[in-house]
Formats: sequence, structure tokens, C-alpha cells
Amino acid sequence: MKTKHFSLYSFGLLIAAGLFSFLGNPSIVQAQSIVLTNANIVNGVTDEVLSNASILIENGKIKTISTAGIAPPAGAQVYDLNGKYVMPGMIDAHVHLGDLAAAKRALISGVTTVRSMGVAHFMDVGMRELAKSGKLDMPEVLAAGYHVRLRPADELFMDHPELSDWIGQDVKGEEAMKKMADVMASHQVDWIKTNATARAGLPQTDPREPYYNTSEMKALVDAGAQNSIPVAAHAHGDEGGRAAVEGGVRSIEHGTYLSKETLELMAEKGTYLVPTIAVVNDLTMPGGDYDQPLLMIRGRHMLPRVREMARNAHRAGVKIVAATDTGYGAESTLRLGQELEELVGIGMSNLEVIQAATSRAAELLQIDDHTGRIAEGLDADLLITERNPLDNVKAVYDPLMIINNGKVVVNRLSW
Repeated sequence: MKTKHFSLYSFGLLIAAGLFSFLGNPSIVQAQSIVLTNANIVNGVTDEVLSNASILIENGKIKTISTAGIAPPAGAQVYDLNGKYVMPGMIDAHVHLGDLAAAKRALISGVTTVRSMGVAHFMDVGMRELAKSGKLDMPEVLAAGYHVRLRPADELFMDHPELSDWIGQDVKGEEAMKKMADVMASHQVDWIKTNATARAGLPQTDPREPYYNTSEMKALVDAGAQNSIPVAAHAHGDEGGRAAVEGGVRSIEHGTYLSKETLELMAEKGTYLVPTIAVVNDLTMPGGDYDQPLLMIRGRHMLPRVREMARNAHRAGVKIVAATDTGYGAESTLRLGQELEELVGIGMSNLEVIQAATSRAAELLQIDDHTGRIAEGLDADLLITERNPLDNVKAVYDPLMIINNGKVVVNRLSW
């Protein structure tokens, strides 16, 4: 994994929240040499399956891949997969994890990397560092801290009381955007998340309403770039979404009402789309992440539109990445497999969908130097399924084994 300076401030907040006690979890298994035999490997990049293969994992990395067999090192744990399929651990490129229990729920669903898209008190920065410690079973975390939006969350002012002049005021203008970028950079975030339009998950807001113009978005992108921090823009409406694309954001999140013209611009500029279709479906149903009558009505209107938009994006050649937009909370029923099914539904091939959750996602997040594919030298983030996900992406719903940074965190092979 990449290393980054750790914010003692964020770590202190984790301790204050009582989360540090998880470090003593006796269920954590230390990394050891692992050999997987009789495997069918789906590498996350091509549609070729490497059959009858073996994988040697050492020090959390894939050391060797061979079809000629591998002599297990002394003390290695050997697992005979009996022809089961090995694919890269999945990447959920848009989550809102509020605690370590939620991170564990994401992991045991087969998600070995997440991009956090907004939490209070820069908790995701602390979670990132805990993940890097190797002492917890949790996904790799890329942190974004708070949203950059018209009205910042109240908690931001508790963390930064020097920004109190903004309380009750719209955060607008190029200088304000630069200031917010500096605040995020001061906490060593990996991404800056901004709201280019209003939210869909609040009944009192209209998700088509634009918040920022092109010059404001460009100011944010340029300020982030000074610290090598890319920008992701939440955008449902076309006007706000187009301003974000013109301003140079790396990804558009959601994109429900984007026009064909904006999608063509995204394809031209190489802007990624993270459509999060499944969470809109979740909006229409009782329970789950949302359970509000007005939002159910909104969801019934949005769902066909976001599916149509994503289909148009795929046809236009926009690079699409999979994500849930869930917090993996105790009541959540949303998992990444549902988004993969939605992406198949808009016309993507099974290979393209697997890429959207692995190698393409790693490319977006700029972590393809160490994860997102099965290749020698990369992190041993692996998902073992009974059936071939290239034939049916529903195979990811039932992981028989999950290996995260070389640790076996789920093992149901013998059941």
C-alpha cells in the first residue's frame, strides 16, 4: 500500500470514539505464506481464464503465479481450490464508512479497497492509517474527509473554528474553494469530494440544482492539484455536472441527469463516471439505506433516468467504475454485487463490469500500481468464488474465501 503521513489529530479522534479497542481483536490472523492450488484465475483485466494455476503469497504480496505447480515454503498454508475461481478483491469507489464495524462488513462482502466520500471529523483519515497498520481486518481506505459544498457540515466548524465566518453562509467563489482545498489537504486526504449539485437523499432538496460554476470548480481542482489531490464531484443535474467536467474533476459521482453532450465531453476529457445505480434502486424500496416515502417517489423517477444516462455513457465511451454509495451500516442491504448487476443491465459485458470493480476502479483511484489486478508483485487482495464471474457477475455475492493483503479473512471453502 501507499504510505502517507498520519494525522495525530485524526488518530486522537478515533481513540476518543472508543475505536482503538479494536486493536486488541484476537481474531486477527498475522500474514503468512499462502499457496493456492488448482485455481482458475480471472485477472481483472482480460477475459482469459488461467486454468490449473497456483499462486504463492508472501508478505502480503503475490509472489508467484504458475501453471507448473509451486513447492510450498516451510510453514506455508496450502489451500486446494479444486477449480474454483480467483479474481481481484473488489473496489467500492464510493462509500461512507462511519465506524470499524461498517468497514468489516464491507470487507466480508468481498470489498478489499474503498474510497470514502464523506464522513465527519476526518474519521476516514484515521481509518486509512489503521488499515495500513495491518492490525485490523479492514479494506484499504482512500479518504476524502468532508464534502466541499455550499453549506459545510456543522462538524467541520468544530474541527476548524477559524472558519466560523462561514456558518450560515454559502461557501461560494474561487477563493473559498481554494481555502476548502487547503483545509482538506491539511488533513492529508487522498481525494477532495465536492457537491456540484444538491443531494438526492434529502426530501427537501432537488438533486438537479447546480451549486458551482466552471471557474469555481476549476479553482478547486487546481488547488487540489498543488497537493496532488484529485477531485470527485457529486453531480446529478446536467448544469452542475457539466461545470464540474469543464473544471477538470477526475470523476463524476451519480450523474443521473447528464446530457449526451456532457457525456461526450467526459469521454473526450477522460472523466470517469461512478453512476451508483443500485443505491437509487435502494431509494425506491422500504428499509435499507433509505426508508422515506418522499424519497421512494423520487427514486421511481430517478431510477430509469440514471439507467438511461449510464447506458448513454457506456455507448459514448465514458470510463465507468462500480460503487455502492452505502455506509455498510447494520441495516444496509446494499452490496457491490447489486451495482455489478445494474451495469450488466445497461449493456456492459461481464468483463467490463468486473473491470469496473477491479482494474478500472484502481486506475481511477491511481492505485493500480499495487491492487486491482492479479499479477506478480501486487497486493494479495483476492476473492475466491465457486463459479466464473465472467459468465455471471452474481458469483461475487457468495465469496468462499477472501484474502486481504495476504491475510485470509473469510474461509468457507470446506463448507
